Amino acid sequence: MINPPLTQEPETLYLIPGLLCNQRLWAAQCQALASRADLRVVDTTVCDRLDDLVSLILDAAPRRFALAGLSMGGYVCFEIMRRAPKRVSRLALLDTSPNEDSPDRFETRHQLMRLVEAGRFEAVIEAMLPALVHSDRLQDSELCGTIRTMAREVGPEGFLTQQALIMGRPGSFADLANYRLPTLVLCGRQDILTPPRVHENMASRLPQSELRMIERCGHLSPLEQPGSVTTALRRWLL
Repeated sequence: MINPPLTQEPETLYLIPGLLCNQRLWAAQCQALASRADLRVVDTTVCDRLDDLVSLILDAAPRRFALAGLSMGGYVCFEIMRRAPKRVSRLALLDTSPNEDSPDRFETRHQLMRLVEAGRFEAVIEAMLPALVHSDRLQDSELCGTIRTMAREVGPEGFLTQQALIMGRPGSFADLANYRLPTLVLCGRQDILTPPRVHENMASRLPQSELRMIERCGHLSPLEQPGSVTTALRRWLL
């Protein structure tokens, strides 16, 4: 009798969304990669302190796991790498930055938070939308409708929690050379919030990095170009 081949348990992959985002950001990837990994999308509205959110993730995670984050989700990834680098098997950094906020970015966050506290959450969504997608997609009612729906699901309180979570975070650029694991660095070519040069600088510091630029794409690459992002993540998971 020939014994059947041993089946390998699927790798656990934590997907961490960005500001004003939830599981909808990763919907296409969760569907396409479900047979390849045990996918878990992190709720970033449950803690307003980065240390607390990272502790929740690490307490729930298996001994080793893969990690992918977009924008604010990348900031969470950097903190996980600071706390528990040996537990992360591979890392994907999408449309993010290892740098702390500049004074201007910090003040912009405060301005948006004040608008929300004044009851103008819808105005914040509309103000942020042009920075989230390629300019050609601002007339795409399906894409922009998904982003608006996602933002409303996060809600004003969730948005304030997300902002508090990442304000005052430390920079991580100096740590990148110590990341000894396969790392995908991916960016929309037209991302104006975390532009390509930031990702080129990251990739140049990472010992085992692959840099992927997604054409005709802004900041929310998994939603704007889901096929290209899924292909890159599938290759990274091999």
